[in-house]
Amino acid sequence: MTLTFLGTGTSQGVPVIACKCAVCTSHDPHDRHLRTSALITTDRGENILIDIGPDFREQMLRHDVSHLDGILITHAHRDHVGGLDDIRSFNYVQHKKMDIYCNCEARIAIERDYRYVFLPHEFPGLPEAELHELDGDHTFIVGHTEVMPVKAMHKDLPILGFRIGQLAYITDANFIAPKEIDKLKGVDVLVINSLRKEKHFSHYCLPEALEVIKAIAPREAYLTHVSHEMGLYAEVNASLPPHVQLAYDGLTLNI
Repeated sequence: MTLTFLGTGTSQGVPVIACKCAVCTSHDPHDRHLRTSALITTDRGENILIDIGPDFREQMLRHDVSHLDGILITHAHRDHVGGLDDIRSFNYVQHKKMDIYCNCEARIAIERDYRYVFLPHEFPGLPEAELHELDGDHTFIVGHTEVMPVKAMHKDLPILGFRIGQLAYITDANFIAPKEIDKLKGVDVLVINSLRKEKHFSHYCLPEALEVIKAIAPREAYLTHVSHEMGLYAEVNASLPPHVQLAYDGLTLNI
C-alpha cells in the first residue's frame, strides 16, 4: 500500500494567517502545511482517508482522488472533520453513502455538528454518510482491508489511531497507554504527531514523540501535525535521528 500525506499541519495550518515568523514566510514548500490528513491506497486500489479536515476539497483535487472507500476519524475537532460536507461529490459519483468510522465521542460530536446529514430529507445534494462506531478494542474491515484501532488520549478526550498492516498512524495524542503501545510494536512505519519542541498540554512535543518512537521501535517514523513553532523544516529535519523525518504535504510512502 501507499500512504500519501495530504496535510501535515495543525488546526491553523502553516503559514498561519497574519504571522510573519521565519516559518510562515519561508519559500521552502516543505514549510507549508495544510490541515492534517492522509490517504491510504491498498494494492486492491481501495482508498481509505484518515480525517477529513477543512482543506479536504483542495486535497482531493490536488491529488486527483476519484473515489473513497471509507473515512477513518481520529477525533471530531474541527480541523479533523471540518470538510465533511464535501463528501457529497463522492456520494454523487459512487451512488452510495460514505462509510465513516469513529469512536463514541466522535460519533456524538459529528451527529450534533452535522445533524442535517443524518436527518431524513428530500432535498437533493446534501451529503450522505453512515457512521460506524468503534469500541477501540476490535479490528474492523474497510472494503477488504483490516484496520486495528489504537486508543489514545488528546488531553482528556479519547481519540483513535489506526494500524493497517505494517503502518501505524497516530495524531493529536499526548498519551498512549502501554497496552496500546504494544499494538504498535513491530510496525515498519509509524506516523505520530509532534506539535513543537516545547511541551504542550494536549499534543506530544518533539522530545515526547521521540520517546514514543523509541518505545515502539519502527523502521521509519514520520512526524505530523506540525506547527510553525517547530521551526524551519530544513533545520529541524537535519537534527532528527536518521530513521525519523518531518512529514510534509505530498510525501508518499510505499509500505
